[in-house]
Amino acid sequence: MRSLPQTDIYGITCQALSRGRDNLTVVRELLAAGVKIIQYREKTKTKKEKYAECLAISEMCRAAGALFVVNDDVDLALLTGAGAVHVGQDDLPADAVRKLVGPEVIVGVSAGSMEEARDAVARGADYLGVGPIYQTATKEDAGEAVGLALLQTLAAAFPLPLVAIGGISPANIREVMEHGAACAAMISSLVGAEDIAAAVQAARRNLR
Repeated sequence: MRSLPQTDIYGITCQALSRGRDNLTVVRELLAAGVKIIQYREKTKTKKEKYAECLAISEMCRAAGALFVVNDDVDLALLTGAGAVHVGQDDLPADAVRKLVGPEVIVGVSAGSMEEARDAVARGADYLGVGPIYQTATKEDAGEAVGLALLQTLAAAFPLPLVAIGGISPANIREVMEHGAACAAMISSLVGAEDIAAAVQAARRNLR
């Protein structure tokens, strides 16, 4: 059965925001802090560089018992043994991705509206990435914030897990989870933190 690990934090890489640390260093710290889902997202590197990083991160996640997710690049996910691939609205649709990755790999799809969510579910998505919940500068093409209301509406409409994303921090993670998210994706508030482990602990403290 394909399903996301039951966990609270979904970490996403972004080397540009990582205070000079490389992706492998950041992932090592996230895993050490107990983060159980790591998505590799890197827009500016060459395919060869991404492949090398994904191979290393995939191995690190496997050793830590964490799920490794590759953003957008289905080929990289397959070549590096990722357990999941995440696609956006401008990428291949979930049913096409499924033909490539087979029955075992988890397929996540970004959805910023009920219409996009309905289409992703109909095409066999295993989970939805919902957002941006709050306004965010991390992703240039993120669009307008969809807010907590959409998250709550989708949680009531669909049985599959919702991963909230966009502007989520230790300070607001609790209200995100209370509105129906299975877990919360965090980028800048984790990878951009001076102390990554402390940021993870702060988020979990707020959830308690």
